[in-house]
Amino acid sequence: MRRLVQGEFALLGCLAVLVAVLSGVVVAGPGVLERSSGDALAVRLEQEQRDAPGITHRMRFDPEVERPGEKSALGADLGRFSTLIENAAPAALRGDLVRDSTRIALPGVRTGDGTTLSLLYASDAPPAAAYAAGRPPRARGGVVEIAVSTRTRDALKLRLGQELRLGPGALENVDAPARVVGFFAAEDGRRLWREQPLLARTARDPRGGADDTVRYAGALIAPRGVEVLQNQSRAELTVVWGMRLDLGADAARFVGDQGQRDFERLMFRYPESVQGVTCDFGTYGGMACALGSHPATEVETATQLPDTLDEFQRQWRQGSVVISFALASVTAVGLAAVVVASLLFVRRRLDVHRLQRARGASASGIALGRALWTAPAVVLGFVAGCAGASLPPGAASPSAAASTASASAAYGRGALVALCAWLLLPLLTWWAVRDRALLRDRGSGGGRRAVAEAGVLVVAAGGVLALRARGTTGGSGDDPLLAAVPVLLGLATVVVLVRLYPLPVRLVARWSARWRGAVVLIALSRAAKEAPARALALLVLVVTLAGAVFGGLVTGTLTEGRRDAAAWRVGADASFLGAGRDPETAERLARARGVRETVTVRQLRVDPMSGTDGGRYGIAGLIGVDGMKLRSAAGSSPAARALIGAGISGGGDSRDIRVLADAADAGDALTITVHGKERRLRVVGPLPDAVKSDPALGPVRDGTEGRERLLLADNRDLEAFEASEFEESALLLYGPRLDPDRLRSVVPRSAPGIGVGELRIRAEEQAEADEDGLIAAVTAAHTACTAVAVLLALLALVLELLLSAPARGSTAARLRTLGLGGRAVAGLHLLQLLPLVLAAVAGGVTLGLTLPELLGPALDLREFTGGPAAPALRTDALFTAVPAAGAIALVAAAVGVETWLGRRRGLGAVLRLGRNDD
Repeated sequence: MRRLVQGEFALLGCLAVLVAVLSGVVVAGPGVLERSSGDALAVRLEQEQRDAPGITHRMRFDPEVERPGEKSALGADLGRFSTLIENAAPAALRGDLVRDSTRIALPGVRTGDGTTLSLLYASDAPPAAAYAAGRPPRARGGVVEIAVSTRTRDALKLRLGQELRLGPGALENVDAPARVVGFFAAEDGRRLWREQPLLARTARDPRGGADDTVRYAGALIAPRGVEVLQNQSRAELTVVWGMRLDLGADAARFVGDQGQRDFERLMFRYPESVQGVTCDFGTYGGMACALGSHPATEVETATQLPDTLDEFQRQWRQGSVVISFALASVTAVGLAAVVVASLLFVRRRLDVHRLQRARGASASGIALGRALWTAPAVVLGFVAGCAGASLPPGAASPSAAASTASASAAYGRGALVALCAWLLLPLLTWWAVRDRALLRDRGSGGGRRAVAEAGVLVVAAGGVLALRARGTTGGSGDDPLLAAVPVLLGLATVVVLVRLYPLPVRLVARWSARWRGAVVLIALSRAAKEAPARALALLVLVVTLAGAVFGGLVTGTLTEGRRDAAAWRVGADASFLGAGRDPETAERLARARGVRETVTVRQLRVDPMSGTDGGRYGIAGLIGVDGMKLRSAAGSSPAARALIGAGISGGGDSRDIRVLADAADAGDALTITVHGKERRLRVVGPLPDAVKSDPALGPVRDGTEGRERLLLADNRDLEAFEASEFEESALLLYGPRLDPDRLRSVVPRSAPGIGVGELRIRAEEQAEADEDGLIAAVTAAHTACTAVAVLLALLALVLELLLSAPARGSTAARLRTLGLGGRAVAGLHLLQLLPLVLAAVAGGVTLGLTLPELLGPALDLREFTGGPAAPALRTDALFTAVPAAGAIALVAAAVGVETWLGRRRGLGAVLRLGRNDD
C-alpha cells in the first residue's frame, strides 16, 4: 500500500510538471513569438541604417542675400532646423526617431600642388578629444579653417597652422585662403569614415604616372567656411539631415498587417510635418523657403524604411510558419505525455476501481473522485506555468507590447490546455470501469479502427490542401490551421506506420523461426502484435523528430540560401552597378589594389518580334558579357561556357547580333527596335538552364528575374548600342585579396535617394546575411522548442515504457521459468522495443524532410533569401541525429533497467493468476 501511495504522488508530480510546461508554452508562446519578431525587426532596421541614416531630409540653398558679412549664422540655423525636424516626428515615434547627422558636401577644390580636396561639414565629425593635435574648424572671418586626418597630414606633409590656397575645381570661381587647424585620428569605426573614406585616407590617381603624387584628399570645415566658398562660387549647395529610427523593444508593434499599415501612415505624415515646420513660404530669389539668410527649396524626404519593413513582413510570415510548427509540436507532445501519464494512473488503480465497482460504486463517481484527486496538482502546474511564462523579458503578459485582450486570450488558451489535461484522467478512468469495459477492449473493433484511421488521413489531407490553397494568415496572430497541420500529419504518419511496420517485423519473425532459440521470434512477434497499442508512443516520437528535422532543414536552408543570394547580388568578389553611367569611377575601381580581373555585364530590355511570322517573342532581357574574359575570371561560369561552346564569344563579322535564347530554336531570326532603330538577332542555339542562375549575371538581373525571356550575347556584338541605352550595367571585380577600404575610398556608401553607382562587396554582403536577426530569431525559437519537445518526448517515452513494463515483465518471467538467461531477457526487451523506435525514426525523419514539399506555397523560402530561384534544401545533421540517438539511447537504458529490476524481483511478483493485461 505504501508503494502504491508513493507511486500515486510521483505521478501527481509528473502531471503537475507536464501541465506547468504545457501552460507555460501556450501562455508565453505568442509573447515570445512577438518579442522575437520585434527583436528581428530591430536588427533589420539597424542593418538598413548601418551605412546611412534611415531617413534623409535634403534642402538646396543658394548663397546668402542678406548680411554677407564676416559673422555667419549658418551654424545656428542648421542647429535650429535640426531641432525642428526632430521635433516634427509623429507622436508614435517620438523618442525613437533621433537626429543622426547634418552634412553639407562641397564639390572638390584644388590646392596649389594639384591635389583635389573634398570639403565637408558634418555635425557627426569627431569631437575635440579625438584630435591628435589642434582643434576642430571654427568660424573665423574670410579664412576657411580645415581639419584633416593624421594619415592625410602625413601623406600631404602638412603642419599645424599651415596655409593653403584653394582654387577652382569642380567648385568653380573659388580663390580663398585655408588654414590647417587640426589633425584628427580616423582609426575608429565611425560611419563617417565609411561614407567619406577620403576623410580617413588619401587616394592616388588610378591612371597613374611616373610619380606617386597624392591626387585626392578630404577635409572637414565649419559652416562659416561653407558660406565663404559658396559666396565666391555662387553655387547651389545641399544640406542633408539624417534621421535614425531606433525602435528598440517597441519594434514588435509594427509587425503584422496592421502594424505595417500604421508604420506606412506615420512615414507618409512625417515629411509633411517637416515641410510645415521648416518652410514659411517666403520669397528669396525665386525659392519658396529660407535657411536663415539663404534662399532654399522645400525639404525633400527620402527613406527606404517602409520597403525594408515590407520585405521583413513577407519573410516573417514564412518564419512564423516554422515557429508555429515548433510550438504546435511541443503542445502535441506534451498532451500525448499527459495521455500516457493518465493511462499509467488508470492502470495502477484499475484493480482497486474494479473492486469499488463490484461493491456498487458508479463509474461516474469513481471518475469524479479521480478528478478531485488530481485537481490540486493541475492547479499548481497551471500557476507555475503562468509564473514561468512571465519570467522571460518581454513575455510577462505574454508580450510587453501586447494588448490586454491578447494577454487574456493567451491565459485563456493556457487554462484550456490545463483543463484538457485535467479531464483526461477522469475520462479514461470512466472508460476503463464503465459497464462491460476493460482497460483494453479486445473485442472485434477492426471496422471502427479502419474508419477512424481513414478519417485521420482524410482530415490530414484536407488540412494540407487548405493550407496550400490559403497560405498563412499573414500577421503575427494565431493561425489554428497552421498549428493543427503538424499534429494532423503526425497522426496520419502514425496511422500509416502502425499498418505498415508490423509487416516486415512479422516476416523477420517467421524467418527467425529457423534459427536456434526463440528469443527473436517471441520478441518480434509481440512487437508486431502490440503495434496498435504503441500508437501513442509512435505519435510522440514522430512529431518530435519531424519538428526537429523540419526546423533544422529550414534554418540550414535559410542560412546557406542567404549566402548564396549574397553571391548572386554581387556576382563576383565585388561589383559596381552603374558602370555605364559612370565610366570614370569604373576605371578607378578596375585599377584599385587587389583587383586581378574585371568583366563588364550589361542588360538591355527588349521586346523581340519573330522575323518570320511577326509574332511577339515576349519581354526579354538581352544580356551581354565577354565570354573569354568571364571564363578567365570565373572558369565555372555557365554563361561563359555557353558562349564559348556556341562559338559566339569574341564577336563576329555579321551585322546580326548572335544570341542564345531560352525559348527559340537555332536559326530563328528576331528583330528588336531600340530608340527607333531596328536591329536583327540571330539565334545560334538554346540557352542552358544553368545560365539563368549564373551569379555573374546576378547584378544586372537582380530586379528583373520575373521577366518572360532571357537572351545572352557577347558584349562585342552589342557595341552598336550607346551606354545610355542599357537598362543596367555592372563591372565585376575579381581578386583573391580585394581591399574593401580601398574600394570604398573610390565609391563610398551613400544615403537613400542619392543616384550614384552602387558598389557591392561579397564579404560585406555575406557578413550582413550571417548577422540577419530574422534567421537568428527563427533558429533560436526552433531550437528552444525542439529542446522542450525532446525532453517531453523522453518523459512520455519513459511513461510509456512504464505502462507496458508489466506485460514485458510477465513474458520475461514465464521465459525465465523455462530457463532463459539474463542476457537473453535483455535481448528480448531490446528486440521488442527496437521496431517501434526504428519505425518512429524513419517516419519522423521522412515527414520532416517532406514537410516543405507538402506545404508548397504556404512556405516560400525564397522570400527569406532572394536570388534567382528557391534555395536548395539543406538538412541539419544535428537536429536529425540528436533526437533519434536520444530515443535509441533511452530504449537501451530502459532495457538495462528492466533487466536489472527483473533479476531482483521474484517470479511471483510478475506471475499472478487472474491477470489478463498482457
